[in-house]
Amino acid sequence: MTLASLLLVILASFIHASWNLLVKKAASVGPVFVFASNLIGCVAYAPWVLYLLAQGSIVWTREGIVFVLLSGLIHLAYSLCLQRGYQVADLSVVYPVARGTGPMLSSIGVILILGEAPSRQGLAGLALVVIGIGLIATRGDLSAFRRPGGQAGVRWGTVTGGLIASYTVIDAYAVKALGIAPVVLDWFSNLLRIFLLVPLIATNPQGALARMRGYWWIAVGVGLLSPLSYILVLTALTAGAPLSLVAPMREMSMMVGALMGMLILREVVGPWRLAGCGVLIAGVILLSSA
Repeated sequence: MTLASLLLVILASFIHASWNLLVKKAASVGPVFVFASNLIGCVAYAPWVLYLLAQGSIVWTREGIVFVLLSGLIHLAYSLCLQRGYQVADLSVVYPVARGTGPMLSSIGVILILGEAPSRQGLAGLALVVIGIGLIATRGDLSAFRRPGGQAGVRWGTVTGGLIASYTVIDAYAVKALGIAPVVLDWFSNLLRIFLLVPLIATNPQGALARMRGYWWIAVGVGLLSPLSYILVLTALTAGAPLSLVAPMREMSMMVGALMGMLILREVVGPWRLAGCGVLIAGVILLSSA
């Protein structure tokens, strides 16, 4: 991996944690916020896409269209699950669990579906991810799982992590194998998400506007930063950076997200959750290099 690709992935990790902080602040708005932030992102990045269209550098194939549609559907499910997770649990729980379970679920899928024998390194990575999630969710007190809502953050974070694993593979294939420009892939999948959410807004537009009152600037931040963080990662992949290195490097955002939850949102993080993030990152690195 070149230095430029490395810097792109590091920058993307900090931006990714930042827009997740904003989403957490607007968690109560629900799907309406997802629609608003996607709409803003679509408008903001339209000139770039239109420029590429005018240059004739975008060539559509049937396979490319299928992958854009798949990307849009999975990203929509991801956004809605992430929003719901932040409604019921802390950023410092949902965010690292979501980021960490993606590689774990991918590895388990390979073992169960493809019948590949797990290596010792892979099993160690799986164990570390599970331990890390446990530390983050319980802060060292296993009785936390038995309390009301004690499993909510882990449950929604795990579902979100599965969706992350899915769109990471699909989007990496789209930009590396099919040659779709990162901004084009993200913009058109974003456009699909908007159309899918329109019926929800159309049923009660005044109610939707009322729910967004006071949250528009947050939606602007998410609309600008969310596509940017992902475009940077896809650009690193397009430049030749291997997915096996990019995926674990992105997980440094777990620690950034946990620290933001503690310092900005005043969530109770403490040494157990920070240690859990460290264990989780180590597990992801082992899984990715197994």
